[in-house]
Amino acid sequence: MSVHLAITPLDALNRSLGARMVPFAGYAMPVQFQPGIIAEHLHTRAQAGLFDVSHMGQATLAGPEAISTLERLCPCDIAGLAPGRQRYSLLTNAAGGILDDFMVARIGENELFLVVNAGCKDADFAHIAAHLPTGTTLTRHEDRALLAVQGPMAAAVFARFAPESAAMKFMDVTDVVVRGLECGDITVRASRSGYTGEDGFEISVAGTKADALARALLSQPEIAPIGLGARDSLRLEAGLPLYGHDIDTTISPIEAGLTFAINKRRKMAWDFVGGPAMRDLLDNGATRRRVGLRLDGRAPAREGAEIVCADGTTVGAVTSGGFAPSLNAPIAMGYVRTEYAADGTELALMVRGKPLAARVVPMPFVPHRYAR
Repeated sequence: MSVHLAITPLDALNRSLGARMVPFAGYAMPVQFQPGIIAEHLHTRAQAGLFDVSHMGQATLAGPEAISTLERLCPCDIAGLAPGRQRYSLLTNAAGGILDDFMVARIGENELFLVVNAGCKDADFAHIAAHLPTGTTLTRHEDRALLAVQGPMAAAVFARFAPESAAMKFMDVTDVVVRGLECGDITVRASRSGYTGEDGFEISVAGTKADALARALLSQPEIAPIGLGARDSLRLEAGLPLYGHDIDTTISPIEAGLTFAINKRRKMAWDFVGGPAMRDLLDNGATRRRVGLRLDGRAPAREGAEIVCADGTTVGAVTSGGFAPSLNAPIAMGYVRTEYAADGTELALMVRGKPLAARVVPMPFVPHRYAR
């Protein structure tokens, strides 16, 4: 029985560029283009890449209680967020587990712009909608695409079309005019952020204008189309967790090393869903921690590989792993018992019954290059 997959506004363009399409979160998405994942990864690190991430969920939360509503559901200090700025945050459950991670931007006094993960968007928006007071609305933007341009040349290229973007800093969000497109000038919502560890922008654009914007960016010599395969290897090198793999409903932000997402003001009252459970874990200590792992040799360890200590006892499991093109070496992240989480700890990862020597190392594996 065939499964119907949704398509993004860039589907025809992706296919015309030779993309290998795969099912992902209910969509047909490009996993790689003809150069291949390693070449795409290294091109993004050296110059800039264009990513179709239109499968992500976009919505506006608006009304006099928009901020207080979302603050009840997440540990983010949204009231302290200046207009034109965004933060990384988490939707959490009563046990302190993570329903999803997402980006929230404050557009106006009582208006928030949300970008959530593709596989969670229906559940996320239903969860938020179930808590809306009268007068506060959640509007999904199914008619919008989302493009990411990432890499050290990303800002210079985007500024050729949107000069206002040059003044933006990391985590700024603003509506800018993009000029010089075949369809004419358009207004897009740009955030100086991304999921690669590189400088760049995520650009929310009307679906009907996405193809024209993508073609204009790809016309620049520094930009190449990049698929989900390289997006995954880039985010792994950057030490960024992937929902459903490195974080989920059973994992607390404390265990995941995401305590920074519980902003200082919110730690005063812990008055959000899951707050008491997180406070208890922070006060009494977590029994496991997310760590980075550098493997000896060339063989990678994939998700699910057991992590063992010197005597062969299982002390954790890999949640993401693969070959790091920037380092020319295999890396992984996973959870280990807290007593094995210190940098430099010698461990082994079990791959097809064979232990591969590894050690705990700091993350990110490759330094972030955000425009702070």
